[in-house]
Amino acid sequence: MPGSNGRFGFLKSTHARVLTLVLAAQLLGSFAVSRRETVPLRRPLAEFPAEVGGWNVYREGVVEQEVADILRADDVLTRTYYDPVRRRGASLFVAYFKSQRTGQAPHSPKNCLPGSGWVPSESDVLEIPIAGRAVPIRVNRYVVSKGEERSVVLYWYQSRERVIASEYSAKFYLVADAIRYNRTDTALIRVVVPVAGNDVQRSTDTARDFVQAFFSVLRDFLPS
Repeated sequence: MPGSNGRFGFLKSTHARVLTLVLAAQLLGSFAVSRRETVPLRRPLAEFPAEVGGWNVYREGVVEQEVADILRADDVLTRTYYDPVRRRGASLFVAYFKSQRTGQAPHSPKNCLPGSGWVPSESDVLEIPIAGRAVPIRVNRYVVSKGEERSVVLYWYQSRERVIASEYSAKFYLVADAIRYNRTDTALIRVVVPVAGNDVQRSTDTARDFVQAFFSVLRDFLPS
């Protein structure tokens, strides 16, 4: 048809393609919401071991009711672990959601940390080799500060054996799993290590080693 390239050429633009994907995701999401799902934990997070790979529980955290009401997670683990051999510590936070159909969803640390007064100064993706996995997992790494305090933060989303760093990819898999498997369960995992003596690399190494110590154990608590 004469002039069709001019009138419909916009459909080939990046903006139009992105808009199409968004509309498709909304349509698929609406379809998925209509079905009920029940995906229980394999085991309660409270049973997570007090010792993993040479790291021992130093302090059991408590989620305040006000925070729990906002988080709306189905199960939560918050602990500080300590490695007595190398004298280093790390905090572990896990929030598990059975379903995201009714508005329950992880709150991205990328948004929550600034809201709590922590200012990010570095951000990238860190690859962590895990025993038994063919390829390393990829997780978000942030260096944040509040006053004189600095910390290294690692976090990712985990569902159906996937480790996902990107919030956009997490949303994509949410829709795909809802359609294919009738599942929208997920977990947010976050590790925090304080920076001592301005040595960010050492704190990053500590966080990486801690993840390598607990990762395979945590898999036994989350649905596959």
